[in-house]
Amino acid sequence: MADPRLIAALDLPDASAARQMVETLGEACGFYKIGLQLLPVGGTELARDLKARGLSVFLDYKLHDIPATVEKATRSITTAGADLLTVHAEPPVMRAAVEGRAGSDMKILGVTVLTAYDDAMLAEMGYAMGARDLVMRRVDQAMAAGVDGVVASPHEAAEIRARVGDDFLIVTPGVRPAGAEKGDQKRVATPADALAAGASHLVVGRPITGAADPKAAAEAIAREMAEA
Repeated sequence: MADPRLIAALDLPDASAARQMVETLGEACGFYKIGLQLLPVGGTELARDLKARGLSVFLDYKLHDIPATVEKATRSITTAGADLLTVHAEPPVMRAAVEGRAGSDMKILGVTVLTAYDDAMLAEMGYAMGARDLVMRRVDQAMAAGVDGVVASPHEAAEIRARVGDDFLIVTPGVRPAGAEKGDQKRVATPADALAAGASHLVVGRPITGAADPKAAAEAIAREMAEA
């Protein structure tokens, strides 16, 4: 059985490649992330198909617009039946998404600070605080807005877990098995370390989809998670 805490990121060129990856992984994974790369090339239809097969779906669309637009977009997205949807962790955006998902079971996650960003990049973007302080500020805002959890680096997971309830989701990208390449990620951790820090779900992309044997790679990660 697949570990429900493991989310495989389908960051692939098109929906056909994504469907083939799902077939390749088979029972090794039951939860999939569909992001912006697939959104314009059949991502929403893929989400519906995966849900019809009994699989779980995380729509990592990172909505960010005026509140009225976010609310309407979220309401439209609920028709895909997805389990999770991301929005940027800005209070008006999160509140609008909560309103838009009303009547559905879809959970909203606030994206705190992207794991490809470090303090130097945030300073370049004009932020006066580093990644850790910005993440914690946005976690507090996420709880106040009524979303179901946040997306954050494994490096901040322990401190987040200490200030939120057990039911609050902490979804961590930037997860790399020991010895794996970091790629463009700055703040990474192993699956065992991320879970020990309090993560509820791990998002893993290239270490699975870029492996010579994706199914074996997913199974190895699941074993590491089970032993954590």
